[in-house]
Amino acid sequence: MGAVGMVAGAVNAVVGSGTLLTYPLLLSIGLPPVIANGTNNVGLSIGGSASAWAYRRELAPRLRVLALPMLLTVCGAVIGSSLVVRLPQRVFTTVVPWLILAAVVLVALQPVISRRLARRAHHLREVARDLPVWTGILGIYGGYFGAGQGVMYMGVLGLRYDEDLQQANGAKNLLAASGNLVSAVVFIAAGAWSWTFAAAIAVGSLIGGYAGGRFARVIPPQILRILVVGVGLYAAAYLFIVY
Repeated sequence: MGAVGMVAGAVNAVVGSGTLLTYPLLLSIGLPPVIANGTNNVGLSIGGSASAWAYRRELAPRLRVLALPMLLTVCGAVIGSSLVVRLPQRVFTTVVPWLILAAVVLVALQPVISRRLARRAHHLREVARDLPVWTGILGIYGGYFGAGQGVMYMGVLGLRYDEDLQQANGAKNLLAASGNLVSAVVFIAAGAWSWTFAAAIAVGSLIGGYAGGRFARVIPPQILRILVVGVGLYAAAYLFIVY
């Protein structure tokens, strides 16, 4: 579990879909979907924090600009995670396979998204005023499930925050980590997690998240993308069949 958490932490730092690796594994060992989701969130939130720390030099001059987007991300994450623990489990198991498929499509199309962002980047002159609204919406999604949220953040941040994709990636790591940490508190308070598996994922994702944030190009992106898409398709098929 720790090894998969390490890979997922690195994937989150680079691509942003580590959940598609750890969540299916937690289901395969017998955890109920809501508990698996909470366990996954708690474990990977530690790695997300490490990824944000790896970008501290890029983030330090931007913290004032990112303060409101981060606040609305956190508020959205509270809403999303609260929906998971308050709604019947059937709602979660019905919605999640479709969310996974959407995340898989986003990951598969990420090279196209990145190229489009690069071509349109020169039009961006300042941070868009509607950025906090977008990050709040993404915070709700991240708190509810979160697979593929990194790709979504990159799409929004590349167009509404900064033309430099490295700057956008640093902001992505900070916002996602903030939302995930708050969601983790909600899941822990509700008892919707397994501390043993969460601890194993946390240790692995801490290492992988920091390494992925520092060395985003060590692992070929094409290999990561194929791995994430393959696991995501498996997870969606598994959930459609079982639930």
